[in-house]
Amino acid sequence: MSLLAVSCLTTTLHAQQSELCQGAYFTEAQGKEFLEKHAVKTKLEWETRAAAIRKQIREGMDLLTMPAKPTSKPIIHSKREMDGYSIENVAFESMPGIYVTGNLYKPLKKQKSYAGILCPHGHGENPHGRFREQTQKRCATLARMGAVVFVLDMVGQGDSKYCEHKMPKALKLQTINAVRALDFLIAQPGVDPERIAVTGESGGGTQTFLLAALDDRVKVTAPVVMVSAYFFGGCVCESGLPIHKKGEYQTNNVEIASLTAPRPMLLVSDGGDWTKNTPNVEYPFIQNIYGLYGKRNLVENVHLPDEKHDYGPSKRNAMYVFMAKQLALDLKAVTDSQGKIDETPSKLLEQKDLEVFNAAHPRPANSVMGDEAVMKLL
Repeated sequence: MSLLAVSCLTTTLHAQQSELCQGAYFTEAQGKEFLEKHAVKTKLEWETRAAAIRKQIREGMDLLTMPAKPTSKPIIHSKREMDGYSIENVAFESMPGIYVTGNLYKPLKKQKSYAGILCPHGHGENPHGRFREQTQKRCATLARMGAVVFVLDMVGQGDSKYCEHKMPKALKLQTINAVRALDFLIAQPGVDPERIAVTGESGGGTQTFLLAALDDRVKVTAPVVMVSAYFFGGCVCESGLPIHKKGEYQTNNVEIASLTAPRPMLLVSDGGDWTKNTPNVEYPFIQNIYGLYGKRNLVENVHLPDEKHDYGPSKRNAMYVFMAKQLALDLKAVTDSQGKIDETPSKLLEQKDLEVFNAAHPRPANSVMGDEAVMKLL
């Protein structure tokens, strides 16, 4: 490269770094003040602002257009029939040689049509998110309620270890993967494209509201323990690209989550993380946006002040009730004689049972491997 080219590249990289909003980028007071300053009074005012927010998300991700959709067939194997639901191990290409991996949960009871629910997961080790109890329980219980559910691995986790999770463009790749996962879910036999939902916790919550912001096929969302006025996501897969700031322009995750309006949304928050102020700060702002559409009743908040950062039983229970109401799911199918939600039939499987790639089902020969190769493809 010429010295001029190197200089220009270095300048560009420094500019992008200065426009990243990561972790607790604002103080709590600054987050509240930002929302107060950006409160809107008319639907036109909001939709003008919303267009600018979407534009910067796409530009910041370098995702003005989606890459061509691969034509290869999904890999689906190892079907297990459980108590009221089945599980299959799945992989499909989101880009040539990039395989989205996960599990497909389906109700055993035949229905005329099915709601489809995409379940991105948050960060977690030993095991990674897709294999954790809270994720397995969530997916299995939703399937028992009558939904077709797909849970996908984060980049660099589970079976998606073709690159490191903190690869510089993880945010872009996870967004592409989420869109292609939505394609896969909607293509499942009997899935009703008008009953499509997304729910995830933490980093999976970020994936939830970003996907809803960019893809109007998402009809219902439940971002859990993530929507915050002052916290912007602590990982490169959430805030590693300049989607929140460019020059004088600035947004935050509350405004991005508000792009879901007027589609039904449940915010689940707790007292032990950056969602501790949701009832008094974030929720009223989002309610106002929904009110501009005459749909204040379609956004809800369940706040658990004594709980911490997870997708635990009480958070899942709130989500089940909301999804049952919005997607016409059968809540009675998962409640006991006392009317309480019973997740006991949703069995926990070992990681080896849920893995897509193993000795019997090796990773495809065309797989792109390593950060450098993935970055070049992106």
